[in-house]
Amino acid sequence: MARPSLLPLSMHTSLELKREVEAVQIPSGESIKLPLGLKVIITQSLGGTYTVATDFGLARISAKDVDALGIDPEAQKKEQESSSSNIPDDASDLEAQVWNQLKNVYDPEIPVNIVDLGLVYDCHVEQTEDGKSKALVKMTLTAPGCGMGPTIAADAQSRIMTIEDMDDAAVELVWEPAWNQGMISIEGKMKLGMI
Repeated sequence: MARPSLLPLSMHTSLELKREVEAVQIPSGESIKLPLGLKVIITQSLGGTYTVATDFGLARISAKDVDALGIDPEAQKKEQESSSSNIPDDASDLEAQVWNQLKNVYDPEIPVNIVDLGLVYDCHVEQTEDGKSKALVKMTLTAPGCGMGPTIAADAQSRIMTIEDMDDAAVELVWEPAWNQGMISIEGKMKLGMI
């Protein structure tokens, strides 16, 4: 008998983990194990990952482990594919495709993608000597000491590598200029209730 999908889950619903699961502690970025039966509250589910509140703080559960939340992985996969299917009109423009994929990467504590948060400082695609395409992205974080930086950068790289004609991607964390709220796009400010 197929397990029913719980998607869409309503935010702030309390549930118990169906199995032990690897997670990333927010904001330290440390790997932790959440035990079977732990009560969690989903606070964000954007970009294919889930931020959950526990008695000892926030943690992030990756898309590959959604079954621990009682979510059907196949339903999650279909939802994620539909959210990343916004291919630009000019599909041959790899840079536009990279920007599109970066709009599917989220800070686990802020419900706005990294592009609209103003965290992506540079993005371009180069052709290597052997004719391969490589995306080069420079991004920052809202706070330099955030331990989630490598995780968010890895998410960005993973998203970029879903592009059919992309051979390689490098996402570099940079700290200058320092990020500030003025860098958030109008769309991002609207989502955050700033305007």
